[in-house]
Amino acid sequence: MKSLHAQHHALADAGYQLTVLSQAEAEGARLPSFASQLRESGLLPLQPTGLSVMQINVGKMCNQTCRHCHVDAGPDRTEIMTRETMQLCLDALAATDIEVVDLTGGAPEMNPDFRWLVEQISALGRQTIVRCNLTIIVANPKYHDLPEFFARHRVRVVSSLPHFSATRTDAQRGEGVFARSIRALRMLNEVGYGVENSGLTLDLVYNPSGAFLPGSQAGLERDFKQRLAREQGVAFNSLLAITNLPISRFLDYLLETGNYAGYMDKLVAAYNPAAAANVMCRTTLSIGWDGLLYDCDFNQMLELPVHATAPQHIRDFNLEALLGRSIVINQHCFGCTAGAGSSCGGATV
Repeated sequence: MKSLHAQHHALADAGYQLTVLSQAEAEGARLPSFASQLRESGLLPLQPTGLSVMQINVGKMCNQTCRHCHVDAGPDRTEIMTRETMQLCLDALAATDIEVVDLTGGAPEMNPDFRWLVEQISALGRQTIVRCNLTIIVANPKYHDLPEFFARHRVRVVSSLPHFSATRTDAQRGEGVFARSIRALRMLNEVGYGVENSGLTLDLVYNPSGAFLPGSQAGLERDFKQRLAREQGVAFNSLLAITNLPISRFLDYLLETGNYAGYMDKLVAAYNPAAAANVMCRTTLSIGWDGLLYDCDFNQMLELPVHATAPQHIRDFNLEALLGRSIVINQHCFGCTAGAGSSCGGATV
C-alpha cells in the first residue's frame, strides 16, 4: 500500500494542484484560501521584491532519516546535483549581485563536489550558508575536517537541533543523534564557531516536534543557550525557530494522527499580514538538484515550479524575468505566515 505522501504525489501527477490528500482536502474545504488572505492584505499577486539569496539543493542523500523532514531525505536517496549543474548556478551567480548562497540537501556535504562548490562561491566573494545536520561531521573520518574547511571559507553554519534534551531530539531525529550533534557542536566551537568576536557564525534551528507552532524565538534562544552552555559546554550565535509546514513526512504525521484539521486551523488563525509581506520567497530563488527553479524550498519538495512566465531551469536564468514573476502559492504557505512568520532564516517579524 502506498504511503499517504506517495498517494499525494500520485494525485499531484494526475493534475491536482493541492498540498493535501482527499481526506485533508475535505477537512480543509471550510478554510479560507491563502490567496484570499493575501488579497485582503493587499499582497495578491505575491511578487518578488528583489533577489538576494540563491538556495541550492545539491542532493537528497542524507546520513539521517528525520521524522519531520520536508525533503524526504535519507541514505537511500540517489538524487544528486552534478558539477555541470553547479557550474550553471555559478554562472548565474557571477552575472548578478546575489549576496548569499544557501546550500541545502539532504546532507549537502555528501555531494562529491560539495567542497569544490563552496570554494567557487568563496572565490566569487559571496557568503555561503551550509545547512549542516551536525551528525555528518562525526559520521565518517572523511568529514572530520569539515569545521576547519568551513572556517577557512568563512561559511555560516546553520544546524538543526530540535531540543536541548537528548530525549526530544532523538525522538524526532533518531537514537543517538543528540550525543553525536553535541560532539559536532564542540568540534565547531573548537575552531571558533559560535565564539564571540570570532567572525564564525553558528546558528541552530528549532522546529516543533508535534502539531503546534513554535514559541517565541527570543525565548527559545535564551533557553537553548542557557541549557546547552550549562549542561553541554556548547555555544552558538542565534536560534532560528521554524514552523513545520504541512507537507511531506510532517503531512503524513498530521494525517496519520488525525491532527491535520486542527493544525491547519492554528496556521490560518495565526495568519499575520506583516509576516506575509516578508516571506522568504520574495527575495529567494530555490534551485533543485536537477537545476529546475522554484519559489522556495517547500514548493520544490511539492514539485510546484516557478510561474510559467519565468525561466524553468537554471540554464535559462534571466534575472529580469524572474523578478517580474508572480510567486506560486497554495495552502501550505499559511505555515510561513503564522505568528511571527517562518523562513529558512527563522522568524520574519
